[in-house]
Amino acid sequence: QVQLVESGGGLVQAGGSLRLSCGPSGRTFKRYAMGWFRQAPGKERELVAAISRSTGSTYYAESVKGRFTISRDYAQNTVALQMNSLKPEDTAVYYCAAASQSGPVVAGNEYDYWGQGTQVTVSS
Repeated sequence: QVQLVESGGGLVQAGGSLRLSCGPSGRTFKRYAMGWFRQAPGKERELVAAISRSTGSTYYAESVKGRFTISRDYAQNTVALQMNSLKPEDTAVYYCAAASQSGPVVAGNEYDYWGQGTQVTVSS
């Protein structure tokens, strides 16, 4: 069992930055490809960024390319999402997820574990 805990959400003005972090428990972190998803009110959940289990390969949604960066720290057992140049349309609950695959994994239904989410609000 993998438990994922997100942190780093909050309120920021448009153009600002936030850094989200996800810390899975246990020593199995290296076995999982990781992803960040978001869900805004009234909208479907969407993949924001994903990173592979070991090669460092990444995937980004078109809407965040050039603004967001996903990374993982194997020593700290964490995966981070650096979000720059934030826009009001980035407002959503952001979720960390883990998939038992090499990755990067794009399909949400291929992820095995999910965090509780952290709110990101971008004011205009």
